[in-house]
Amino acid sequence: MAESAEELERRIDGLRTAVRQALMAGDRTRAAALRRDLRQAEREWDDVVAGLAEAVAPVPAPRAEAALLPVREQVHHALTLLSVPAAPRLIIEVHRAFFAGEIPGARLTSLRRDEERSFRLAPFARPYYLCAVLSADLLSPARGLLAVSTWPVQQRMIGPLSPRVDFLTSAIRVAEHVERLPEVGPRATRLLWRFATNLPGLAAELDDVAPAAVVAAARAELEIHEEADRATRAAAADRAVHQLDDAGRLFGGPRLRVLPRPAEGLL
Repeated sequence: MAESAEELERRIDGLRTAVRQALMAGDRTRAAALRRDLRQAEREWDDVVAGLAEAVAPVPAPRAEAALLPVREQVHHALTLLSVPAAPRLIIEVHRAFFAGEIPGARLTSLRRDEERSFRLAPFARPYYLCAVLSADLLSPARGLLAVSTWPVQQRMIGPLSPRVDFLTSAIRVAEHVERLPEVGPRATRLLWRFATNLPGLAAELDDVAPAAVVAAARAELEIHEEADRATRAAAADRAVHQLDDAGRLFGGPRLRVLPRPAEGLL
C-alpha cells in the first residue's frame, strides 16, 4: 500500500536525522545509503503531492457553491500545489489560476493568528494547521509567509537562500500543473509567464511560454542553491526540534525584545 503524504513526511524526517547521525559518527558508507533512501522518499513525496494537487484541481462549479469552501481549505489547496511556503499574494494568484472561488485578501491577515489560537486551545485537533514559517537564525516567525503544519520542520524554515529556492520550486510546481491541464485559462497563462520572466534565459511573450522550458530553467538554477539551502534548513530544523515545544515548532518561538537602557547611575 502506498504511503500517505504524512507517513512519507515522518519517514523523511527520520532519514534526515539518520543521515546526520551517520555523518557525525564518521560512517560515510551508511550515510550514502541513507541519502539514497532519502532521495527516493522525497521523490515519492513529490508524486503524492502532485496527486493531491490533481485531486483538488479546478472543476466547473457555481460561484455560490465555491464560496462555501472555508478560506483555510482554499489556502491549503494553493499551498499543497506549491509545496513550499508562500506569501498571501502568491497564494491568492495560484488559487485564482487553478481553483474555483476567490480568497479574500483581507481574510489572510488574521488567518495565521486564528490558526495559532485554535492550536493552543486544542493541540492537533485538526488534520492540519496553516502555520508560520520560521527564520533559520532566531526560530521566530517570518513575516508574511504561510506553510502547512504537516510539512517536515525543515520545509517550514527559511534561510538566506530559501526565498529563491522556494521561488524556483514554485515555478516548477506551477509549470508542471499547467502542463497537466486539458485547457489552460488566461490566469494560469499569466501566472506561468510571471514566473518565466524571473528565470534566466527565458524572455517569452505572454502567450508563448512553454511549461517545459520553465521547468528546465528553474531546475538548472535550483541545482546551484538547493544543497546549501537544505543544509541551512536542516540545521535550523534540528535546533527547533530540540528547543521549541509543539506550538513553537508551528508558530515560532518567543520574539527577542530590546530591553530599555538603564538610567545613568544605576550601574
